[in-house]
Amino acid sequence: MQREAAVAILQEMTLTDSLRRHARTVEIVMRALAAKAGEDADVWGAAGLLHDADYEQWPDEHPNRIVARMRERGEESIAHAISAHYTKWNVPYDTAMSRALVASDELTGFVVACALIRPDRLASLEPKSVLKRFKDRGFAAKIEREEIVRGCELFGVTLEQHAAFVIEALRPFAAELGLAGADPQRESMARRPDNT
Repeated sequence: MQREAAVAILQEMTLTDSLRRHARTVEIVMRALAAKAGEDADVWGAAGLLHDADYEQWPDEHPNRIVARMRERGEESIAHAISAHYTKWNVPYDTAMSRALVASDELTGFVVACALIRPDRLASLEPKSVLKRFKDRGFAAKIEREEIVRGCELFGVTLEQHAAFVIEALRPFAAELGLAGADPQRESMARRPDNT
């Protein structure tokens, strides 16, 4: 699947910038994982980009609509990965892409939440900070921690290893994602009194 086609489907089905941004972050992580595994980055990226495409407009049917759309297009591997990421369906994680998606979806959202509370966002975020927040059940309470743990187990990585991978995958895209934080030098200059 070409990225342009996946983006068009996302824009048609997903209305808010926040869910589109989440889709983009998961796409970035999935592309990085595909590159590391020697897999097709366009296919893995499309699975990441579209995994929640129908959630906003049809939450009670999620992910039926996007899975059906992928099957109509003959994108069975993407349909399978998206089906598997919805853990209530108990679809087997019998492909590397399906395991990668379930390992990355919730954790990517959690890493973004951790970055958003820091002045410099992603710039200095470390896995240990993610692990510390992970233990605080009041922080980003809606994120399913059990799914993150299970996803990492299925993917064969520790939470710390995968958090580090997610952070490093997202850092080059920090400005695009609104996760670059403030420029400390510019801020200090803005605070300086005008001596002219």
